[in-house]
Amino acid sequence: MTTTVQRNDSAQRYEITVDGDLAGFAAFADHDGRRIMYHTEIFDAFAGRGLGTTLVAGALADIRESGTRVVPVCPLVAAYLRKHPDQNDIADAVEPATLRRLQSALR
Repeated sequence: MTTTVQRNDSAQRYEITVDGDLAGFAAFADHDGRRIMYHTEIFDAFAGRGLGTTLVAGALADIRESGTRVVPVCPLVAAYLRKHPDQNDIADAVEPATLRRLQSALR
């Protein structure tokens, strides 16, 4: 099984593929030099394989490499950061103003 995580800027999401098939994604919105991660989804046919963790790890590696910061609105991203405190140096707290901007952007 070959898994790949790639950023798809036109769709504003990270995508994970398994043997070339799209298995899920992590949606984001960029604002003020921060990447707001707000939704992660692994498709049912690929559930139970740990792909959500692989996807989030890959997204955070890309965010780190790009010099961007992450705002973990998505519960899966927030849980990953709690379990991997070594990644918190690139994370910003979720603030009400950030949530308002995200809601406006998604309308």
